[in-house]
Amino acid sequence: MATAVIMPRQGQSVETCILGQWYKEIGDEVHSGDILFSYETDKASFEEEAKTDGFLLVRYFEAGDEVPVLTEIAVIGGKDEQVPGKMTGGGTVSAVPQEEEFPKVIEFSVEPGASSNERIHVSPLARNMARQMGVDFTGLTGTGPMGRIIARDIEMAAEKQKTAPKAAEKMVKPEAEREVAKPAVMPAQPQPAYSGPKSGTDFEVRPVSNMRKLIAKAMHASIQNSAQLTHHLSADARKLLAARKKFKKEFESGILKENVTINDLVCLAVIRALRKFPQVNTHFLGDQIKYFNKVHLGLAIDTDRGLMVAALRNADDYSITGLSSRLQQLALECRKGNINPDLLNPEAATFTVSNLGNYGVEIFTPVINLPQSAILGVCAIQPRPKDIGDGVYAIVPMIGLSLTYDHRSLDGGEATLFLAEIRNQIESLEY
Repeated sequence: MATAVIMPRQGQSVETCILGQWYKEIGDEVHSGDILFSYETDKASFEEEAKTDGFLLVRYFEAGDEVPVLTEIAVIGGKDEQVPGKMTGGGTVSAVPQEEEFPKVIEFSVEPGASSNERIHVSPLARNMARQMGVDFTGLTGTGPMGRIIARDIEMAAEKQKTAPKAAEKMVKPEAEREVAKPAVMPAQPQPAYSGPKSGTDFEVRPVSNMRKLIAKAMHASIQNSAQLTHHLSADARKLLAARKKFKKEFESGILKENVTINDLVCLAVIRALRKFPQVNTHFLGDQIKYFNKVHLGLAIDTDRGLMVAALRNADDYSITGLSSRLQQLALECRKGNINPDLLNPEAATFTVSNLGNYGVEIFTPVINLPQSAILGVCAIQPRPKDIGDGVYAIVPMIGLSLTYDHRSLDGGEATLFLAEIRNQIESLEY
């Protein structure tokens, strides 16, 4: 009996996925547990296994397609079985009306107070891309299912904005006006598509993955759409290293189940500082600032597929061992590719920590994960001279801290005091 293959839903906020690669061709034999295809959400990548034995009879989507979740994308059945139409699930083959194949989409009012017939249909991925690329999607005609606006519609609209001449540029201005009407900033030129050879004796041109495209757009949008400034200072790391040595010894002897790291201890200091400076534990929303009563800590995690920022909800509720356990679990899920996509949403975290100290980086400028107001970069521990009292200097281990903040949300004094509080928490570490 034929069985439908469904695009899974990964997280409640995910409405569409990008189909990655098919590992089975039409006609191939399939066994339960075989990897059928890969797919991506906004940041995470997944692989889907076959749920039944049989042969891959038909594929309704191909690599690169944006597919609504819970949509039938293929059918597995007997070798010579006929498939007259799409299926409703795992039973008899039947034709299904097109509008029933797709899940409910998010609707947005064109303007406040708009009536129900003035609402537009747009996928969450397309909405995020429109915000990052500065595209007004309210006037677009969607090419997706049921007329929904999808990612390629936003990309096409953005390309038109780059190439279409503005009406003001077509107008002939008086001579005097032309002399003084000079643009303050030169508009950014779009990167031309590479049209040269795809390979040579010393190079190979590879397509950019969907995940890398999303990361690139998010980073560019963050720099372009905020007023970012970075402050740097160092903290005495002697207590930090002593605590790490103690926890490591207890972990190796079996007293503790968690191997508490330097990063875990820094995160604990950050959480405590955020509770003292609630104006940093915020989202900047243009004409409003969203203050949070709880600390939802974002952790930047390096994976084979790219950088991910996973949110630990209610991080201020955990002890140091509980915090260590949950952060390590999040990192493992990101690297395995089975992280809940809802936790990768930039709005899921209230503040982010990015640690490059393990790579020996002494100073860097982290990029804010908008709409968050700030991000902390943790640098390597280096021996440096310090006044230890009475004019006596000693070489002590110092950990570098780099705070990037959105100057629209925070003043320089507020940011400096917050960064100094993180230093104080590290130097007077209690756990």
